[in-house]
Amino acid sequence: MASGDDDDPIIEEIDVYLAKSLADKLYLFQYPVRPSTMTYDDVNHLTAKIKPKQQRVELEMAINTMSPNYCRSKGEQIALNVDGTTYDETNTYSAKMMDKQTFSSIQATTNTSRYAAAVFRKGELHVTPLQGILQMRPSFTYLDKADSKNREREAANEGGDSSQDEAEEEAKAITVRFSRPESEQARQRRIQSYEFLQKKQAEEPWVHLHYHGVKDGRSEHERQYLFCQAMDTTENSELVKTPKEYLAMLMPPLAEEKVVKPVGPSNVLSMAQLRTLPLGDQVKTLMKNVKVMPFANLMGLLASGTDSTSVLRCIQQVALLVQGNWVVKSDVLYPKNSCSPHSGVPAEVLCRGRDFVMWRFTQERSVMRKEITAIIKLPPEDVKEFLEHMAVPRVNRGWEFLLPSDGDFIKKHPDVAHRQHMLWLGIQSKLEKVFNFSKDDFMPKNGPQPEPVHISGEQRLMAAQERARENQSSLQKDMSARKQGGRAGAGVHVKQEPFSDREDEPMDTSSPPSSSSILNGSVNGYPGATSPISDHTNGNGGSPATSPSPELRDFVSKTFRKHFVLTLSELKRLFNLHLASLPAGNSLFHTISDRLLQDTVLLSQCKQILVPFPAQTTAAPDEQKVFGVWETGETFDKHRRLLYELFSKNYRVRRNMVQARLAQEFGDDVPKADIDRLLKECCSSHGGMWYLKGTIQS
Repeated sequence: MASGDDDDPIIEEIDVYLAKSLADKLYLFQYPVRPSTMTYDDVNHLTAKIKPKQQRVELEMAINTMSPNYCRSKGEQIALNVDGTTYDETNTYSAKMMDKQTFSSIQATTNTSRYAAAVFRKGELHVTPLQGILQMRPSFTYLDKADSKNREREAANEGGDSSQDEAEEEAKAITVRFSRPESEQARQRRIQSYEFLQKKQAEEPWVHLHYHGVKDGRSEHERQYLFCQAMDTTENSELVKTPKEYLAMLMPPLAEEKVVKPVGPSNVLSMAQLRTLPLGDQVKTLMKNVKVMPFANLMGLLASGTDSTSVLRCIQQVALLVQGNWVVKSDVLYPKNSCSPHSGVPAEVLCRGRDFVMWRFTQERSVMRKEITAIIKLPPEDVKEFLEHMAVPRVNRGWEFLLPSDGDFIKKHPDVAHRQHMLWLGIQSKLEKVFNFSKDDFMPKNGPQPEPVHISGEQRLMAAQERARENQSSLQKDMSARKQGGRAGAGVHVKQEPFSDREDEPMDTSSPPSSSSILNGSVNGYPGATSPISDHTNGNGGSPATSPSPELRDFVSKTFRKHFVLTLSELKRLFNLHLASLPAGNSLFHTISDRLLQDTVLLSQCKQILVPFPAQTTAAPDEQKVFGVWETGETFDKHRRLLYELFSKNYRVRRNMVQARLAQEFGDDVPKADIDRLLKECCSSHGGMWYLKGTIQS
């Protein structure tokens, strides 16, 4: 190293200073259309103006019309074409001759952080960063003005022969149309358009400047700011670096360059970019663009080796199963706080309407557009968009589902199909309440009906006698067993009651037709008592034939601790949603009857509230079965029991009735917060009245 240093000795050291006085005002002008030997220093500068934000500069310079290289006739012709024969203050060339030219700037580079202007004086180098580098080129806007003048003259000549007494045009009706709400995609396209950029540039006002020549005193004064005003090293800390920092500046660490992705249409998807996303985002993006897809096609679009179980878990979060194919969920296409680009309908209403269309395709292959519109009552444009997402029009058949039914997927993944079926039952229950329809309304009424079989009275008698002879032996054995049990019981008589016919019937999640003939005191095999709340020992006089599993009891207990009051219909809906959220292959809740579910409720510290619904009620039987939390171990349980007592006498109450009943029991010092909490936990308000949750009549 020593020998190397001797071969390359240091000749001179130069101090470098950073001048900041003109750092945000210094521009470098370049004139690329003229050689460096032909400067404009001696040319008369008439005007100068700048737009600082756009870094756009315009200079007007005089032309030497007395030069032997100047063609006077051409200059006069250009002025005549631009300004015409009349004199006006707005004329471009007041001397009726092209005696000036305009230079307009363009940015040579947008990043000037690596450029600076340097001045060397007395062994010191003073560096000032550049704000911009501009190339000044001649502007030919006067030619555009000449073309517009020419078009005006031609238009005047064509319309000059028209007579002044020509009849006025007849009045025409004008149709007023309101512009549709602008979508986010349309707004982005508009912002990136050339017309919008030109408009934004034109909005910035010009700042007029005074030009000072190179030898002017003001220019000489400004040039002094190119030197550093503070020579102290503390003021130039940017240039004082340690060797390590200096090396880092010379050789910065490698950084991945940010690649600017081209802005493409919203319906164009780059598979290369798609593969870089997480699996859940890949599935969501594909479903959002394709709308309807079989599972096999989805696996083909994803990278090879992707786990199908993970894909199944992701697809169920963004899509629903319709005829064995996956259809993207409505809330993915219409996120919250958005609206329809056609009609401005809120996203919540759009999701309900599209869910109804999807549900109809779970029932049959084809639907009629008029039938859909009559129920969901949305604009035709939105209904058409729903159908185009998942169906194609067929002549005389309405709209047919886009893809054939994928029975192979249903056979291969029965657990997923079952979970999706339960989820659709919950959605159906919700849609029936919103749109006020029944599943039976869409059943075909003109299908082939089985012919009635006529059985005579004699045939019925013979069949009954035959059954009696077959059961005679078993009846005799039963009778003898009862007699022996009677002797052993020493006079104790046990009343034998048959179990309910609905003991082992699976839970029906559809809403049955409403009936006001069912008495509220005996609902689903639970006879009423003198108390307004039926105890779980009522009914058959014992525990249910099938004891509920710990998982079912845990679900019911947690659900009532969260909602406090539930109708049987709402509990079944929540239970279906819970089933749909279970992982694949779970078989804990396969056959749950209504009876078992109610028994589980009564075993979970809850009781049935016998609400006296009006005679003309439209509530379904499952909606008339109301259950409430009875015992949680809190002192607030007393408040709830008093509220249940009120609702056992009236199906709706006023707030002052609740307040008076609590004051009667606990005194007049019942806090307002306790009343608010009680009503919020157990009730819903409508029309100034309070109802138990789920009992408000639509």
